[in-house]
Amino acid sequence: MSREPDPAVLYPDVAAHGSLAAALQAAAADQGMSLPLSVTPSDPLRHATITSVVPHRHSSYIAAAHHERNWTVWGSSNDRLMICGDTKDIRELPQVIRGWAEGASLDEIRQAATFDLLTGRFEVPDNNPADVIASEWQWLLKDADHADWPQYQALIESAHAEPELRKLYPFTSHWALSFSRTPDYPFSPPFVSIGSPRGTGEYTIREWWNGPALHHVTTAAEAITIAVGRIPADLLKSSEHFAQDS
Repeated sequence: MSREPDPAVLYPDVAAHGSLAAALQAAAADQGMSLPLSVTPSDPLRHATITSVVPHRHSSYIAAAHHERNWTVWGSSNDRLMICGDTKDIRELPQVIRGWAEGASLDEIRQAATFDLLTGRFEVPDNNPADVIASEWQWLLKDADHADWPQYQALIESAHAEPELRKLYPFTSHWALSFSRTPDYPFSPPFVSIGSPRGTGEYTIREWWNGPALHHVTTAAEAITIAVGRIPADLLKSSEHFAQDS
């Protein structure tokens, strides 16, 4: 196992400012702005916290990698990740941090960023279930598109195309797709879990992700047909209720 470098050696420019927060403030000052950042006392050279004027934007921070020069910006809204991106150039971060902190829209933040940043979700300030479910589907579609796994992408796209499943909250465990009545944990009792093959193989349908296999099928469309047939009647009524209230 390679030994973790001293952060002062890996990030001497940050160490010269005394903290990542101070180094980011210096980079922002060079661009004519200031940032609402605070030092993380437990790891000042590799971590800084962002404060936003938007109440539902929280758990927002910049973290530096431990083994190579790289910074990641994270921003959550109502406990769901909205922005996450990596850069090797600290000068690319201030515009993103300011946009997130000052309440810029996700599209405005994306336009200011010079690196891939958005998770695919859209913000739901009032946290209403129907919009949270729709937002999660958008994230899942983007994630599948970037997964370099055609069978998994076909599964997510086929599930999203099915209206009855699209009303439910999609989530994955060990890359197996499942659904819940609500987006809040603990999720509703499982009724289906669909595992995708890598390369050759079949889609495996279970009741829960590590339960016994119930079916093996060759296409995502077949798997989704089985999933729809397994939706409990009370789950359909609940999802219709969410749709009507949104």
